[in-house]
Amino acid sequence: MILRKAHLYLYQGSVAFFYFVLWPFLYYNSRKYERYGSMNAFRRVWGRLSSGTVGIRYRYHYEKPIDWSRAYIITPNHTSNLDITAMSLLVKNNFCFMGKQELVDGLVTGLFFRTVDIPVNRESKIASFKAFKQVMERLQQGMSAVIFPEGTIPDEYPPVLHQFKNGPFRMAIELKIPIIPVTSVNTWKVMWDDGKKMGSEPGVCDIFVHEPIETAHLTVDDADDLRDKVFSIMTNKLN
Repeated sequence: MILRKAHLYLYQGSVAFFYFVLWPFLYYNSRKYERYGSMNAFRRVWGRLSSGTVGIRYRYHYEKPIDWSRAYIITPNHTSNLDITAMSLLVKNNFCFMGKQELVDGLVTGLFFRTVDIPVNRESKIASFKAFKQVMERLQQGMSAVIFPEGTIPDEYPPVLHQFKNGPFRMAIELKIPIIPVTSVNTWKVMWDDGKKMGSEPGVCDIFVHEPIETAHLTVDDADDLRDKVFSIMTNKLN
């Protein structure tokens, strides 16, 4: 445990170091919507450097090649803060995250959630509605969106998959945008949650990218079935 705690401090230091090295480029590109693609490119560089420096790597397994010229809603399970980096490296087109409101006030996350990413206050139906409308506007403009359908990192250790919220699935159907289920199998073993309880360690995070699910033929009445289908796909992979 001492070694895992020491590694966590190294990882946090690496994240902070490369963030401040790249901050001028991130800040410059955050000033205009037209430069969000470049901001995401630097986010990928930041994620690769901060993880790779401390021996954390991401290995992607594709069920089918992804055509990144299209916009998608990506729905990964959520067991670790490393999932953010994993998704940043996975998505090859311009994209945004949807995340909890508290991330706006984070030292590192604040810049992103005040610009390219969309914060959501799930305690307020009105605020949630506005956040989803913002994401829908980004999708209609050609960006992809990463939405964790569980809405949080589970408290259980080892983590289990929690029931999904309907939002991303209904949105995908309304906009006729494909869903990409993504299953992070062992990221929690490298670092569970934010690492404060169990620390972290060098390792390889295996990320399974499932075949995109087309939604053009679906109606909003199919949202629950789509949600359950994605849940089943990811549960089977985890098992």
